[in-house]
Amino acid sequence: MSDSDTGKKAERHKKRMQQRKEIVDAGVAKALEERGIVILYTGDGKGKTTAAVGTVTRALGYGYKVVVGQFIKGAWECGEKNLLTGLPAERCPLQWHEMGTDFTWETQDFEADKAAALALWEKLRNALEDASVYLVVLDELTYALNYKWLDRDAVTEAIANRPREQSVIITGRGAKQYLKDVADTVTEMRAEKHAFEAGVSARKGIEW
Repeated sequence: MSDSDTGKKAERHKKRMQQRKEIVDAGVAKALEERGIVILYTGDGKGKTTAAVGTVTRALGYGYKVVVGQFIKGAWECGEKNLLTGLPAERCPLQWHEMGTDFTWETQDFEADKAAALALWEKLRNALEDASVYLVVLDELTYALNYKWLDRDAVTEAIANRPREQSVIITGRGAKQYLKDVADTVTEMRAEKHAFEAGVSARKGIEW
């Protein structure tokens, strides 16, 4: 490539980046409202809880107080929980609560699962009223709602009436439209391929 062609290519790239910068700057200039947000990770793809815990780590890195509640899960070991809850409380202001009854298709006990979900929800509802809590994670909340363990109006009202600076992350498959309406940011994770489908078992430290 000649020096002339290289120069033209560089100039075209510069113009494209300048246009992109103007678009980004315009978006930033319009984003003037400061408040907590609701993020929803749904879909049949892997990584919803992983994405939520990544944000938990980010918030804790700034010293913010975080409360995590896991519906469905809880009977399994969790590498992220092992790490974060093992840190000194003054360095890692985290509360991690679990329903603790394993997957509902394992327990096959609606009333026991509902009671456990309600007990967990009470802790999370309190967190949603606490202005000192910067982030609340409602992991696998979609199951608790879709299985009718929790009242959807009570849940959405608690989220809507939370302290202004508090953010909430909701995860789980099959999120209904009312949850998408409550959320400020919605990410649909789509499965294209998964090792489990090829007979590869879940790997400790990777899947859990």
